[in-house]
Amino acid sequence: MRKINYIVVHCSATREGFPLTVEALRAEHLRRGFRDIGYHYYVRRDGTVANTRPIALAGAHVKGYNAHSIGICYEGGLDAQGNPKDTRTPEQRSVLRLLVHQLLRRFRGDVRVCGHRDLSPDLNGNGMVEPEEWIKECPCFDVAHEL
Repeated sequence: MRKINYIVVHCSATREGFPLTVEALRAEHLRRGFRDIGYHYYVRRDGTVANTRPIALAGAHVKGYNAHSIGICYEGGLDAQGNPKDTRTPEQRSVLRLLVHQLLRRFRGDVRVCGHRDLSPDLNGNGMVEPEEWIKECPCFDVAHEL
């Protein structure tokens, strides 16, 4: 089994009111040149969790961190106009919390829970990744604080 140092939460960058099925997510990742879905888990708006990549395999979800991380993506992340927004449903909030806690129990030790944006480069070298340094806003909420 791989050594896991990070549990990284993402959003699918899907607008409110527009569903993104597992099949559509797979097609998008294949179109972008991935071998399959890059995340290990995909959480739909109704709270359904799809296992999209075996944990034993490195993900394809955050450059430079894939070898030792687990990627979780929730469906949503954009408002109806396409702007970043925390669109998680109550079901998604509950399931994300439960899934992260299960993974933390399984992968004991020094495991950091964070959002994709939190792994952006520290451009000013002060030891913190601040909002102005984010490559993207994904997942549109403060993962470390909430989960």
